[in-house]
Amino acid sequence: MFYIIGGVAVLSALIMVTNKKPVSAAMSLIVTMLCLSGMYVLLDAHLIAALQIIVYAGAIMVLFLFVIMLLNIQEKEGRLSGHKIFLQFAWIMLVGYIFISMVKLIGGGSLPARIEESINGFGTTKAVGEILFTDFLLPFEIASILLLAAIVGAVILAKARVD
Repeated sequence: MFYIIGGVAVLSALIMVTNKKPVSAAMSLIVTMLCLSGMYVLLDAHLIAALQIIVYAGAIMVLFLFVIMLLNIQEKEGRLSGHKIFLQFAWIMLVGYIFISMVKLIGGGSLPARIEESINGFGTTKAVGEILFTDFLLPFEIASILLLAAIVGAVILAKARVD
């Protein structure tokens, strides 16, 4: 399943980068985000997978689509020559080969025991809640206060325009 989901993610990412139509590129990015969510499910990180869909494939992509539609971005003019497309593909293959070579050079090996212990509950609601409300309690509360201030500011600005 990993290879199928990973292949679809890479294919949709390539379609997104090479697509001339911005709305179609954004839709390809949504497919990529859904595939990443599927990879989280394969890692048994169901909460992270759900957040990936809700936050990125949902809210952020809706924001991107609104911006694209409000700016009325049109399709790029002209065609790429076959020579340019071949050069782009060659660069992608070269960078991919260098990346894979570096990963093989570094080597996999086994994870230290401390990391293996922390992976056991990775992505579950309990593990995320424990980390969020113990180690990161102060940043969590600061973020909530900042969001509350932004909401109050938006309401005040919206009310000022109505009057």
